[in-house]
Amino acid sequence: MENQKVLTYFEDVAEWAKNIKRILQENNLDSNPLSRRISNLLSQLEEMKKNQENLPHYVGFVQQEVEGLFIDTERIVDQGVSRKLHSGRVPIGEHTLPPLPYPYDALEPYISEEIMRLHHDTHHKSYVDGLNKAENMMEKARESKNYDLLKHWEREAAFHGSGHYLHSIFWFVMKPNGGGKPSGALAKQINHDFGSFQNFKEHFSEAAKKVEGVGWALLVWSPRSHRLEILQTEKHQLMTQWDTIPLLVLDVWEHAYYLQYKADRDKYVENWWNIVNWDEVEKRYKEASKLVWQPY
Repeated sequence: MENQKVLTYFEDVAEWAKNIKRILQENNLDSNPLSRRISNLLSQLEEMKKNQENLPHYVGFVQQEVEGLFIDTERIVDQGVSRKLHSGRVPIGEHTLPPLPYPYDALEPYISEEIMRLHHDTHHKSYVDGLNKAENMMEKARESKNYDLLKHWEREAAFHGSGHYLHSIFWFVMKPNGGGKPSGALAKQINHDFGSFQNFKEHFSEAAKKVEGVGWALLVWSPRSHRLEILQTEKHQLMTQWDTIPLLVLDVWEHAYYLQYKADRDKYVENWWNIVNWDEVEKRYKEASKLVWQPY
């Protein structure tokens, strides 16, 4: 890896680490061990950048640190450390773009840095902005008692809100050096509901490849039928099923892959399995499967 690319990578890591540190600071958690580790990494990155001759030799160490911090970040978020989780409520029109839990180039060669920057910083941000605007306009409608444009803003909230929530899952169900197979309770449930992991993977892949137009493939838990299901959705919110909880999602909008894969959606889907974060999916399954409705 040439020096300029190493420096760019270090800058991306620093940007990501600062975002996580900012969230901790907002919650008065500067003394948290994770915050101290991030401070140490930021200091080390500055020192490394001064030693141009040895830059490529530092990459492995930094990647290991990022992977470790990624795992700890998930744990901290699970404990409700982020500002919104900590308060238990997102105020109307105040949704925010979550930082990526890894650098922009961490998923290469399967998803390029260019795609990740465009996808996260532009497309996901637009869904956050659109949801906030829709919520604010509906609040104004309630205050003014003028509901003439309510249908429009409800549609906007459904589209942008679904886009925001699905992307907020999507970033975390991927990780560097991911892939493989799930384990534990999730693996057992997949085998029970689909016959085998290979059957599940084939079905999920075909669902993603065959989404009409743009949309998503989703592995969901159904509290009503007490089993896992695979669904498609067009755009973010159409042609899907209520009363289910998404566990694993795959974005097959063109902005998720076209710059790298062009029209070859099938290749994108096949390669995506190399970065699935099964630990995150199993964690979501364990929580979702606690919710069980009366079966009908």
